[in-house]
Amino acid sequence: MRSLVGLIAVISTATFYLYLLSTYLPPGPQLPKREHEGETRKSNDEDSPSETETSASRLKFPSDLHELKEMAELLQFYKTEHTGYVLLLFCSAYLYKQAFAIPGSSFLNILAGALFGTWYGLLLACVLTTVGATLCFLLSQAFGKQHIVRLFPDKVAMLQKKVEENRSSLFFFLLFLRFFPMSPNWFLNMTSPILNIPVTLFFMAVFIGLMPYNFICVQTGSMLSQISTLDDLFSWSVVLKLLLIACVALLPGALIRKCSTRHLHLDGLETNGLSQDRKKKNR
Repeated sequence: MRSLVGLIAVISTATFYLYLLSTYLPPGPQLPKREHEGETRKSNDEDSPSETETSASRLKFPSDLHELKEMAELLQFYKTEHTGYVLLLFCSAYLYKQAFAIPGSSFLNILAGALFGTWYGLLLACVLTTVGATLCFLLSQAFGKQHIVRLFPDKVAMLQKKVEENRSSLFFFLLFLRFFPMSPNWFLNMTSPILNIPVTLFFMAVFIGLMPYNFICVQTGSMLSQISTLDDLFSWSVVLKLLLIACVALLPGALIRKCSTRHLHLDGLETNGLSQDRKKKNR
């Protein structure tokens, strides 16, 4: 019960902070007024909500391509005079989603490419993905272990078995899971403390393993205006490339396991040989 109360308190505090950050916007850049609008425009402005209030109402997590393009346009508008605010808002929203395992990080990766360009956007997305996933790891470790095991007993047991089978090459196994395009990253983030995965190993696996996925999303965001559907994001060719990368990540782990097994067999043979020689001498 105490863990549940603590988790609710953390979520409530983070939600309130993000609400304040998105509501109290700094004044946006002033658009040039047209001369022919005159008094009619002024009278309409008195009755209409302010530009800041209208912008605040549009600041929400995008759920489709149309909302994503609107969000990118709005933040680009603010970024001309308030780059620091846009960066703080973007980082806060990204960490919020990652820390509390909320789906939809691909939209924010695309937004990173639209706002900051391909390379700065990729660096930002990789850092935020890793930090956010680590926050999810720590929250699960502090508050959620027993609840996750209770909610997903079979999945946790299956993943625990796979991790133990690959304990000798754990880093490469974790890379494979991150490279694999169908892996539920939110579930991996939450269950890693239960599986006794060291946080440093977890951190590096997330940073490296999600880099290809982040690059695809960020590169898509850099040409957001040309995209007509989100199906363009993950075509079959892109999925096959990610699968190939995931398979390559398994090779070092397979070699390590094979060498370890061979070493054990050799040790066993040597031990048996020595014991037989000793028996002969004793006779």
